[in-house]
Amino acid sequence: MTTASHKTTISLHIPSSPLRPHRRPVPPPLHSFVSRLAPIPSLAAAASRPEKTIKCKRFDELERGLIEGEEEEERGRVKEKRFVKWFRAAWPYFRAHREGTFVVIVSGEIVDSVYLDAILKACDISLLQGLGIRFVIVPGTHVQIDKLLTERGSSPKFVGPYRITDEDSLKAATEASGRIHVMIEAKLSPGPSLCNIRRHGDNSRWHDVGVSVASGNFLGAKRRGVVKGIDFGATGEVKKVDVKRIRERLDAGSIVLLSNLGHSSSGEVLNCNTYEVATACALALGAEKLICIIDGPILDELGRLIRFLTLHDADKLIRERAKQSEIAANYVEAVGEEDCKSQELGLFNGAGSSMMNGRSSATFQNGLGFDNGNGLWYGDQGFAIGGQERLSRQNGYLSELAAAAFVCRGGVQRVHLLDGTFEGVMLLELFQRDGVGTMVASDVYEGTRTAREVDLPGIKQLLHPMEESGILIRRSNEELLEAIDSFTVMEREGQIIACAALFPFFEAKCGEIAAIAVSPECRGQGLGDKLLDYLEKKASSLGLDMLFLLTTRTADWFVRRGFSNCSIDCIPDGRRKKINLSWKSKYYMKMLSPDRSGITIRR
Repeated sequence: MTTASHKTTISLHIPSSPLRPHRRPVPPPLHSFVSRLAPIPSLAAAASRPEKTIKCKRFDELERGLIEGEEEEERGRVKEKRFVKWFRAAWPYFRAHREGTFVVIVSGEIVDSVYLDAILKACDISLLQGLGIRFVIVPGTHVQIDKLLTERGSSPKFVGPYRITDEDSLKAATEASGRIHVMIEAKLSPGPSLCNIRRHGDNSRWHDVGVSVASGNFLGAKRRGVVKGIDFGATGEVKKVDVKRIRERLDAGSIVLLSNLGHSSSGEVLNCNTYEVATACALALGAEKLICIIDGPILDELGRLIRFLTLHDADKLIRERAKQSEIAANYVEAVGEEDCKSQELGLFNGAGSSMMNGRSSATFQNGLGFDNGNGLWYGDQGFAIGGQERLSRQNGYLSELAAAAFVCRGGVQRVHLLDGTFEGVMLLELFQRDGVGTMVASDVYEGTRTAREVDLPGIKQLLHPMEESGILIRRSNEELLEAIDSFTVMEREGQIIACAALFPFFEAKCGEIAAIAVSPECRGQGLGDKLLDYLEKKASSLGLDMLFLLTTRTADWFVRRGFSNCSIDCIPDGRRKKINLSWKSKYYMKMLSPDRSGITIRR
């Protein structure tokens, strides 16, 4: 599989005024129009005096009121239909995200802006926590620290991504951290509005404090010390994350608020890098997602939003800029010179070895770092970004991209870089197929490619049991070789573990899905879903509008994935003539919607 690689040129799009919800004025209900009309005179009274235009005016007003009332009712029906459609479309995401652990880093620029309210209180995190998502929030503090230092006549000092934390800086860091913690706790405390839910009955839970927030000394740290002759003072590096106690708070239904202030074994308070804390926490917890809420979108050189980057593409982009970016160079040093396709880091929070995408990989151990299998350790727990390079944005959001690639290589499957100035950005990103931010992913279609002639024995081995059971039609070697370019296979350690075929009918702008098969020992891992999703994107890239299939015994599987029963008339003529009616197959179809996810595949 190959994906489109983009150079990332960044620009910030922060509105000059806070985003406000837009509400369309709703006309008064019909009865209010009727109640404002004077009584209509009787016919006898009307006949006893000359006809006046006032009578027509009253009838016109009544008619307008009726029309506007009907229009309002119609708008209400449309709104209800849209709500039902959205709610049903979001249902798979409710199930997918429930009980997932998401580490959310809120950049210092967003923390110090008017946009924080919407992210925490108005809808996003408070709402999503109520849906069963487990959150660890790591707020950025550097903006407020710099402000406090400036107010007190001091200047912030950075070397690379780290702040030099002298006595004044440590006081500012502790003060900023305390203020931010109190502010975030206050914003998460209000529960949902009770006005609209009273009709469903009373419930004592409605009167509880909104969201429980837990914080504590979860972060073990050590002094950075003197590096290349520079004394970093009370600057700390993450030593270990207290995973057990964080999980206890999450299991109890609390949001964990993690400070960038760590505590040393000798009882010192140390000022740690916020991104190092967040990435270390995501790795140690084995989080499903790391979400970075930043102050602008990630755009390509043409000003278009980059919606998706594979780990391979992100890694390549960062390496290309290692000579001009210190943070990119730090990334290369951290993960090694090898390309990420030849060296994958897997996540493991205990002892022993781990597996990622079917291959032996290095391990991550909380408190130790990464072991490459040869006894050589990369000891940093997370990835630090910051300093003048990030503040100047001379390399755009390359710093955040490097942090995203680092945790993906460590086993976090998805990292989302979201523009926090965009209202409702977390809801739009997590509950839509295409999202509105930039996603970096480690495992999308890994090992998926177009079949070659040498794959024929592996494909036949997968198809044979299903042909024997009557699920699939038998195909000869000659037929398979003739159609080999239409097959897609998934390969793991040199073995074909799954296959499927897409036969396009370009004149009818549709395609046939056929021969989906997964190796018995690999079933239950979602490989069939990945293959089907891959073929849907391939069909979209070929300009097809619809997919169809013939099946005798697997209809339920396809119906759950959006296919619906159809008649044989929906099948293109060229294919319809070749159907063996004696099989009495059922016909199913699925219309393809435009794909804006940014995930590309090889045609």
